[in-house]
Amino acid sequence: MTTDTSTAPIAGAATSTESGTIPNPTAMVPEDLRFSVAPMMDWTDRHCRAFHRTLSRRARLYTEMVTTGAVIHGPRERLLGFGAGEHPVAVQLGGSEPADLAEAARIAAAFGYDEVNLNVGCPSDRVQDGRFGACLMREPDRVGDCVAAMKAAVRVPVTVKCRIGVDDQDPEAALDALAEAVTRAGVDGLIVHARKAWLQGLSPKENRDIPPLDYGRVLRLKQARPELPIAVNGGIATVDAAADLIGQGLDGAMLGRAAYADPAILLTVDPVLFGEPAPVADPFEALEAFLPYVADALAGGTRLQGVTRHMLGLFNGRPGARAWRRHLATAGTRPGADLDTLRVAAGLVSRESGFGHAPLAEEAAV
Repeated sequence: MTTDTSTAPIAGAATSTESGTIPNPTAMVPEDLRFSVAPMMDWTDRHCRAFHRTLSRRARLYTEMVTTGAVIHGPRERLLGFGAGEHPVAVQLGGSEPADLAEAARIAAAFGYDEVNLNVGCPSDRVQDGRFGACLMREPDRVGDCVAAMKAAVRVPVTVKCRIGVDDQDPEAALDALAEAVTRAGVDGLIVHARKAWLQGLSPKENRDIPPLDYGRVLRLKQARPELPIAVNGGIATVDAAADLIGQGLDGAMLGRAAYADPAILLTVDPVLFGEPAPVADPFEALEAFLPYVADALAGGTRLQGVTRHMLGLFNGRPGARAWRRHLATAGTRPGADLDTLRVAAGLVSRESGFGHAPLAEEAAV
């Protein structure tokens, strides 16, 4: 398994191996959810997480969603394996059968994850067909049963990521019902995407943008349940915006696309939200710190593009950033591309700061 050598594991963390033991009982505290990078399908794989860890010691990282069927019957090391340097890291599960979720949580916990999260927010048709994700907002008691089964199976914290409601649900009643059910089941924390999900008529991409944000609804939930760690997700573009929401009374904030498209913003997480220095001074130091990981991945058979596709936005806002992206998208995709390819791409970027970070819409530009 690939190990991220850029950062040491947190004290007391279990090693990432299926044959390892379940970690000692761990209670979640609000600070655990202060800042996290969202689980994102096709994006937050082990290479992405190792890269993000180079930029922040304290951000909590999440896997892509993994279904219970895949965990129980699929190639577990490929799906769940991770490097010890990724801690704190959580696995997100998708499913709706309590027994299956309990078994999948047991398997994931044995790999050494710091948290097991249940997806109650994804609106895709494929997920709905499997009767999990956002459609579970309509079945709060079932979600509670799922959480209870997972809690009985593992000693690490169990959390839920949800929406404020779906379709024509009243967000006040829907979110209260979900929170009540999972709190009774002993949930350790709740991450709320502050939008409804429309299960018919909007694509997953549209569901990330079109339904209006309602941070006030999440704040009201926290006021009603001060004992429950609650973080907010959705439309948060900067670490300063995250700090503002935390300052209003929430325990934490989760960034998704903004952190992926413009990863250098993660360099501000530790100083702004934890009062600690960033692990590296700037994106150039981050790249140098990450090179040993890239070398290890290449030696293990991963093509350069499999790692660098997560790094395209690293130099956003600097002269030469477009040339960096173009070189990685061309030379970086060829057979035999190696560390020299990466160094050449970095040499195209000026160390003079530009005019700020590129807008989110440029995340796929090359």
